[in-house]
This record gives sequence, structure tokens and C-alpha cells, in this order.
Amino acid sequence: MSAEFGGRTGRQGRLSQWLRGRRPKQAADEGGRETLLLAAAAAGLPLAPAAHPAGYRCSCDRVGCPTPARHPVSFAWQTQSTTDRAQIERWARHQPQANFITATGMVHDVLDVPLDAGREALTRLLDAGIEVGPVAESDDGRLLFFTLTRGTPEDEDEWWPCELDCHPETMDEHPGLRWHCRGSYVLVPPARLPGDQSVHWVRGPEHPLPDPLSILEVLTDSCARHVGDPSDHAGTAWPSRR
Repeated sequence: MSAEFGGRTGRQGRLSQWLRGRRPKQAADEGGRETLLLAAAAAGLPLAPAAHPAGYRCSCDRVGCPTPARHPVSFAWQTQSTTDRAQIERWARHQPQANFITATGMVHDVLDVPLDAGREALTRLLDAGIEVGPVAESDDGRLLFFTLTRGTPEDEDEWWPCELDCHPETMDEHPGLRWHCRGSYVLVPPARLPGDQSVHWVRGPEHPLPDPLSILEVLTDSCARHVGDPSDHAGTAWPSRR
């Protein structure tokens, strides 16, 4: 009997050790990644799962993926994107390595600028007392300003689709300001990139989304000075209409 009891105790001891080994990781996750994702969703940013780094490559099966760890895992990401807390919790817990994207042009747009220009613009905006919303920094050298979307025109022809400006797979064509709107997406923090890089909040999603036009002039001016001649805005993606 003592042997049986000892065996049971040994199994219980090993189980207790296993649980103790699991708890810190779960607690850290619940206090970090999942909390930040839920905060973004609570602020109205619709989320969907994205790829993640696999070493220096992308977790997707695409050979030579052009946007490693930066793209959605589903082609239906626009309809899949949601702010539903329960769904985001399920995704986060069942896909612990996944990044998440937020679909732009529904509730919010993102003005995406080079890091140095963005930092200068952020300082100028705050010093001038202009409302600035959430801002994220990507370690590959970009600053992301989250704003309200430009709206939902009654006339469908008045939509400004992102292909006229900056689509995720053609971002290299726009070294200056990139305006992510309808049909686009960006990574939402916290996100991991290949090479031990990340996307993280500089100003969190608790800050209200501003009108994009209230910060556009300062951003374009900073981009023009950092990207090229101030009189030549070829490097800046300007608003366009059909």
C-alpha cells in the first residue's frame, strides 16, 4: 500500500511541477499579449490572425514570402476581422505564436511614415497641443499613426481604395508617407518580426482616434524633409480619388 501511495504521490508531484512550470508562461501571456490585443479591440480596431516569424522566414508555406510575418493567414481577413472579445481570446489562446493584423478603412486608417520623420512629427504635434491617437513603432524603421477613417461616402465611387495609395504588398514603392485605408491592413502590437524585431505601442489604444486631416500636414511636411526635397512630394502618398 505504501508503494501504491508513494507512486500516486510521485505522479501528483510530477503533475504539480508541470503545472507550476506552465503557470508563469500563461500568466505572462494573459498579462501581456492577450491584454494588449483585447485593448486594441476594445478601442474599435478589428483584428484577425496573421503569420509569425519562423526563424528568419515566415510561418506561411509561400516560398520567398514578400511580407514575412506581416500578412493575414486567411484570404477572408476583411470579413474575418472582428472586435469580438471572445473570438479574439480564442484566437490568441489557440494560436499563441500568431501575430494579428487590424483591417483599416472600417473604423480607422493608419498613416505610416519613416521612423525619423514620424518622431519629429510626433514631437511637433504634441508640442502644438494637437490631439494624437495611438502610435505604434515597427523596428524595421516605421511609425504608425492610427486615425479615424475618412468616412463612408454615400456614393460608392467616392471610396478611396488603398490600391490608389499603398497596398501592403507594394509598400516599397512608397518610401514616404503611406496611407492605409480601405482594403489594407497593418500589424497591431504586440507583433514579432523576423530577426528578433517587433511592433510595439509608443502611445497605446486608450488614446482616442483623431481626424487624419488634423495631423496630415505635419506628417507630410516631416516626410518631405526626411525623404527628399520639400518642394518634391513624389515620395509621399497623397490622397487620391477616382
